[in-house]
Amino acid sequence: MASAPQQPQLPLFFNDLMPLNSRDHKNFRSRSIESAPWLAKAHAIPLTVDEFVQAQRDFPIVFSSGENPLPLALMGLNEGVNTFVGEDGKVTEQVYLPAYIRRYPFMLAKMRPDATDLSLMFDPTSEAIGEFDEGERMFDDEGNTTDTTKRVLEFCQHFEQSAQRTQAFLTELKDADLLMDGEVAIQREGEEKPFVYRGFKMVDQKKLQELPADKVEAWNKSGLMMLVNAHIFSLELMRVIFARQVQQGTAPKANAAA
Repeated sequence: MASAPQQPQLPLFFNDLMPLNSRDHKNFRSRSIESAPWLAKAHAIPLTVDEFVQAQRDFPIVFSSGENPLPLALMGLNEGVNTFVGEDGKVTEQVYLPAYIRRYPFMLAKMRPDATDLSLMFDPTSEAIGEFDEGERMFDDEGNTTDTTKRVLEFCQHFEQSAQRTQAFLTELKDADLLMDGEVAIQREGEEKPFVYRGFKMVDQKKLQELPADKVEAWNKSGLMMLVNAHIFSLELMRVIFARQVQQGTAPKANAAA
């Protein structure tokens, strides 16, 4: 259900990556878009620890399986199902949108594998940036970055900093051996057997209760325990998301896990 959402070479949602520069993109503008068709089929969205408290009100927060788990906000329980975005790509109700979504079509990345600095990149296939008549200019007549570009860059920088804090959080969880293979069984009325969801990781609450007192105190002071609790509390929303799928007609037809 919650394997890390990624493509072989490009991050989730990105079809291509190009460095933004004043020479090639002097006349480019950034504009708002009313729909996000690239989001309609995405059920698991990468999340940073800075967003746990807000996101846990709307989505279950789990961790991807594999050697390098990532926090994920589940907008649906099954592949290709997003219960908050319609087929037209429009968000159907007011919910918290993870920074990973709001960052697109921009991101910071290395231009070369051996590079030490990150450059501002964008997806040239996105309808949110290009040579449009409307929208906010990315560069002025002299080729200098505008306030729009500076805001985009600042947002991407904050995202990268959040990603580093997220990795530090995950290192703490792994060092304490708190991550376990997750499983959630949901019984649907009229079905003989429950729907069982696996393929993700979650905090082992039994091991959490057995943590040494000094570590618990340290995690309380650092705020890390608050993040763990946000994750645990959010798991109750698995049944809420499943109910949304039933209502929308996207729930699995037979007893099967995604």
